Amino acid sequence: MTTSIKDVALLAGVSVATVSRALGNGPVSPALRAKVEAAVAQCGYRPNLSARRLRSQHTRTVGLIVSDICNPFFTAVGRAVEDVAYRAGMRVILCNTDENPDKEAMYLRLMQEERVSGVIFAATRATADALDTTELGFPVVMIDRAGAAARCDAVLLDNRLAAAQLVEHLLERGYRRIGGLFGNTSSTGAERHAGFAEALRRAGLPVAARFVAPSAAAAQAELAAWLQEETAPEALVASNGLLLLGAAKAVRAAGVAVPQRLALAGFDNDSWTELAEPGMTVIEQPVDEIGRVAMEMLLERLRQPERPPRKVVLAGRLVARGSSRARA
Repeated sequence: MTTSIKDVALLAGVSVATVSRALGNGPVSPALRAKVEAAVAQCGYRPNLSARRLRSQHTRTVGLIVSDICNPFFTAVGRAVEDVAYRAGMRVILCNTDENPDKEAMYLRLMQEERVSGVIFAATRATADALDTTELGFPVVMIDRAGAAARCDAVLLDNRLAAAQLVEHLLERGYRRIGGLFGNTSSTGAERHAGFAEALRRAGLPVAARFVAPSAAAAQAELAAWLQEETAPEALVASNGLLLLGAAKAVRAAGVAVPQRLALAGFDNDSWTELAEPGMTVIEQPVDEIGRVAMEMLLERLRQPERPPRKVVLAGRLVARGSSRARA
C-alpha cells in the first residue's frame, strides 16, 4: 500500500503542512524536524518530486557544470560542493561540457527545466562573458574562471600571481629561456598567461607561449613539436594539470631528461605529480576550499538574493620538487 504525506503527519502527530515544511527544509524546530524524519523512515514514505516541482518555483537541487569530470581538479572541487550541499539538505546534478559552449547552453536549459535552486559553473570564456542570470531564473556561482563583467558570485585562484610565482621560481633556479603552454578556451588560461608574461618582462626576458586545447593529448603533441625547434625552451610552465601531464608524456617519449634538458612546472598537485620522477613542481590549488566556499556562497545568495555579487580570490601554494631543480 502506498504511504502518503497524511500518514506521516498522523504518525508524527503534526499537520500535513508541518510535514511539508520539515521535508522542504522550512522553518521548523530541529526537534520537530527529527520527529517528522523518524515518521518518514518508519512509514517508508517517498515524496513525489515531480509534483513538488510543479507546485514550487525551485527544487532543493543544485547544478554543478564543469568542463571535464576527468580532470582531478574538478573531481576534488565537486566532492567539496557535494559535502556542503548534502549537509544543507540539497542534491547535486553533475554535468560535463568538454569546454563546448553548445553543451554549456544545453545544460543551462536543462537546469531551467529541472527548476534547480542554483548552479555552480566552470564556464568557457565565451559563455562566461555572455552569461545573464536574470534570463536563467536562478543564481550562478562561477568557479575556476569568471566572465568579463562581475554579474555573478565567483570563487577563483589568484591566477596571475600563481603563474608569476612559477616563473620567478624558475628564474631563481637559473633558467632563462622559459616557455609556457596555456589552455585556449577559458579565462583561467588567459589570466595565467598574463601573470607568466608579466614576470618574464620584469626580468627583461622574451615571452614564449603557445595556446592549446586544454587536454593532455594536445599538450603532448605541441611540446613534442616544440622540442624539435631551435627555439625550444629550457624550462616550461604548463597552465593546468592536464597540460602538465601531457608535457611529462612528451618529454618521456622523446627521452628528454628532466630537469637537465627541460625543467617542468605547472598547476594542480595531483597524485601523479609526486610519484613521477623526479617529482613535478606545481602550484597546489585549495580545491576543497574552492568547492566549499562556492556552495556556501550559493546558499548565501539564495538567502539574500539582492546582495551585490561577490568575488573570493584564493592563493595557491608552491610545491617545489625535482623537475625544477637548480641548474648546475
